[in-house]
Amino acid sequence: MHSSIASQQPQLQEAVPKAAPPRAGARSWLWLAVAAVLLLFANGANTISLAAWLAPLFLLRFVRTRGVWTGLVTAYLFLMATFMFQFRGMVPIPGIGYYIFLVSFGIPMVVPYIADRLLSPRLPGLPATLVFPTAFVLAEYLVSLGPYGTWGSAAYAQFGNLALLQLLSVTGLWGITFLVAWLASMGNWLWEEGWQSRPARAGATEYAAILLTIVLLGGVRLAVFPPHAQTVRVASISKRKVQPDASATAWQHLLANRATPAESEEVRAAANAIDSDLLARAEREAQAGAKIVFWGEGNAPVLKSDEPALLARGRELAAKYQIYLGMALATWNQGKNPPLENKLVLIKPDGQVAWEYFKAHPVPGGEAAISVAKDGKLHSLDTPYGRISSVICFDADFPQLLAQAGALGADVVLDPSNDWPAIDPWHTQMASFRAIEQGFNLIRHTSQGLAAAYDYQGHRLAAMDHYQALDQTLVAQVPTKGVRTVYSRLGDWFAWLCMLGLAALVATGIRHKPGRA
Repeated sequence: MHSSIASQQPQLQEAVPKAAPPRAGARSWLWLAVAAVLLLFANGANTISLAAWLAPLFLLRFVRTRGVWTGLVTAYLFLMATFMFQFRGMVPIPGIGYYIFLVSFGIPMVVPYIADRLLSPRLPGLPATLVFPTAFVLAEYLVSLGPYGTWGSAAYAQFGNLALLQLLSVTGLWGITFLVAWLASMGNWLWEEGWQSRPARAGATEYAAILLTIVLLGGVRLAVFPPHAQTVRVASISKRKVQPDASATAWQHLLANRATPAESEEVRAAANAIDSDLLARAEREAQAGAKIVFWGEGNAPVLKSDEPALLARGRELAAKYQIYLGMALATWNQGKNPPLENKLVLIKPDGQVAWEYFKAHPVPGGEAAISVAKDGKLHSLDTPYGRISSVICFDADFPQLLAQAGALGADVVLDPSNDWPAIDPWHTQMASFRAIEQGFNLIRHTSQGLAAAYDYQGHRLAAMDHYQALDQTLVAQVPTKGVRTVYSRLGDWFAWLCMLGLAALVATGIRHKPGRA
């Protein structure tokens, strides 16, 4: 079969510039309008997966058919505006800080369009189509290293397409991001050259073949290699409103680290009631046959002076029923700064503490300001139900942190979490990607959100909606064995490959004259 890659090599050697495409005039604004509508549903709260594939195609068409400044500035403004709609209520930054965040976050979103507009005219055919996807991956990868992790990744819009998502086990998010962005540049090549162009037609055919092969192989993995290990019953719990309760003022003063002695006693009584209810319900689940029981992030508030007594009760319960008990604590060190220990204490069936895991990535802003930081290292424990590890809520948005679970060979990961309506169920869906990437089975118990269990292929095993369930308890039968994936062994190899590829394209483009202004 004719290779379009091979057909481009003479053009590279001769450095023949492409002819400038005709300006689309008023039609370019039509492409922008189509892109704007699609972008509203290309990510975030109201995602339509197909919109995520088509929106960059039309926005790139607009940028390529306008002047550099007009096209790129307009694209930047539209990307920021549609991001505000996509993730409305999801970014917990108050006041002017939110708008500063939008302005800065819009920069990596527009970088791929800048790279394509300036560099692709200097490259022929197929190599030119690689600028946009490699720059897209580079931008997303660099953002993932920042304080908000992988929020905003185009790959998350493909949640539910399990055949495609098996690619996560090989490339992580970056392979899916690449495919989505490559469709945009490949589609624009065919749009500009026309179906009569043999190289463009061959390139489009090769892209379709690659995409279909990936989906087919993903389907084969799902059909032929499903999880087959024995399962363990896991129960997870959300705290509920019990009496006595402390006043809002007392809780606020505790949060601000300025509670009076009377307010501290008020909080102590309320915390004891909450913790007793959690332990009673954990005992109920142990009696029902659960071997692993835990509850949502920070669901058990406790003053530091009262923590030993609470842990003693947990150790007694774990030993009595021979269970693994995950006590997600919000421990308050009054008078210290920062005062909050947001952690998961795992108790073994012998009543001993296996580990204390502190949340590695407190949410930037208020939570990070009051949270005690530790080393960010994940722990693991070999059990009759597989090797167990844990993270806490926002931690699961950072693939590089969860890579530790893959390196540890974790089979089951506990993820106590706490969300709010605006990010429900989006945040839990994001976390499920880590299970496919690293090859572990995940139980994410989310207070004020969607609690769900997933196997290492992304199948949802059980779910509980905090806002619909009466008892707010999740029970799941979870496989006790995971797998080692390519991604868990090689990490972000594909992102680095894209970086090297983009560098090579830049070096090649610098030596060539642009074919269009």
